[in-house]
Amino acid sequence: MKPRIAVDVMGGDHGPAEVIEGCVMAARDLDVEVLLVGREADARAALAEGAPALRIVHAPDVIAMDDPIEAVKAKPDASINAGMGLLRNGEADAFVTAGNTGATLTAALLRLGRIPGIARPALGMVVATGEESLTLLLDMGANADSRPAHLVQYAHMGAAVMERMHGIASPRVGLVSIGEEDSKGNQLTIEVNRALRASDLNFIGNVEAGQLPRYAADVAVMDGFTGNIIIKTVEGVSELFFGELRRAVRMTPWNLAAGLVLRSELRKSQRRLDYAEYGGAQLLGVEGVVFVAHGRSDARAILGGIRAAAEAVRTDMLAHLRDIAARVPARDGRA
Repeated sequence: MKPRIAVDVMGGDHGPAEVIEGCVMAARDLDVEVLLVGREADARAALAEGAPALRIVHAPDVIAMDDPIEAVKAKPDASINAGMGLLRNGEADAFVTAGNTGATLTAALLRLGRIPGIARPALGMVVATGEESLTLLLDMGANADSRPAHLVQYAHMGAAVMERMHGIASPRVGLVSIGEEDSKGNQLTIEVNRALRASDLNFIGNVEAGQLPRYAADVAVMDGFTGNIIIKTVEGVSELFFGELRRAVRMTPWNLAAGLVLRSELRKSQRRLDYAEYGGAQLLGVEGVVFVAHGRSDARAILGGIRAAAEAVRTDMLAHLRDIAARVPARDGRA
């Protein structure tokens, strides 16, 4: 049976047209059923002539990027809420949105709830590391404040994702800290290090942020405050690098000629380093498969999000996360 992927066509900075183009690409290239969630008139207007017939689930309201979190309750018919409703009612197997991240997290908690035993959900994001390697970073900002038990659960969930969805046997789990020694870090990382040393995970110890681009681990665990700073720094440095590269190419005719020769390979490198190409961030720990794509996602990034969501469905990722929650519950039981 084809995975049914609901996509929020109202989310993102480029409007419905770019999101729907990605949905059409997915319907043509992937073995999935795509449901378009949003304003029906806008969705139909964005569907190009000759596009596959896609089901549209009308959602009259939109939660904007700058809307406060209260908009989740104030706009019950918004596309993000409608997508979560499809998941909850069993009408979709996964939901992908490039919309407001805070609203997505809130809507998931309100409409889907946490997996029993999971203290806090986490945003897990796959990034390119090394030449042909990937690392899952989590938490990327779902929780600014975390306790040791939360990070231990993140480690177990992250290892399951890399094993099931990316085929890595016994994924290497690292804890992001300010030094490799077990004694380095704040009280949170010291306690988490001790707990992970005692776990059945393939824990390789602390890793520093500067080691992550060199494929230091398959899973890199951190609190959401740290993770959000890291991913935004990576994004900013990437934009600066490629911006400076474009500027250098335009400086002289010789540079321009070299740039034209290398353009195809440079574009490949830029896409490989763009985490949006790997499906955005997966919200782990809620009762549903939810992916949050970057707000600036183009059609190919939306395609990547749909592909990742379909893989999570096919590998029955949700069932494995439920098993983890039963085996590794939060010790103090508090949220």
